[in-house]
Amino acid sequence: MAERNRMPPWHERLRLRNGREVQIRPIRPEDAEPLRAGFGLLRPEEIRQRFLQPLRELPPELARRLTHPNPRNEFALVAAEPLPPGEALIGAVARVSVAQDTREGEFAILVSHFVAGMGLGRHLMRRLVRWSRGRRVERLHGDVLLDNTAMLALAESLGFRRQRSDSPGLARIALELR
Repeated sequence: MAERNRMPPWHERLRLRNGREVQIRPIRPEDAEPLRAGFGLLRPEEIRQRFLQPLRELPPELARRLTHPNPRNEFALVAAEPLPPGEALIGAVARVSVAQDTREGEFAILVSHFVAGMGLGRHLMRRLVRWSRGRRVERLHGDVLLDNTAMLALAESLGFRRQRSDSPGLARIALELR
């Protein structure tokens, strides 16, 4: 009987510091439209920090690509309202992509201001690290705008080290997983 109540892999409920409960789960194709709809709720700064450029909307082709990760080398989680996929408002997305024929993964995280500062980014980053270690990724990195001090501080607190970037205004942060 206990087996029946077990959640599928990478699914969990998380109570945030403000008492709100979110469901952490792998991204699904049904999330494309809620992602696009929720994009309009993001602040321009949140979009710039994640996409490294301003965007007015999330184009349908990008939403489709984000919601169809290649299971061989990509992993993506969402933090959403505890409603069925396709209906749930998504408050955060975290993903990692492993470069072909390498043991190096690149991560990206976007946490909406509605749920920022409540430990969700840290929780999602730990999940990305766990997935990466399970895939024997040796190094996880991401490019972060220098003015994204919250992400830089989070990464440093988790053991990421800042590296020089060839792109002005960006820092590459990396975590050795070996």
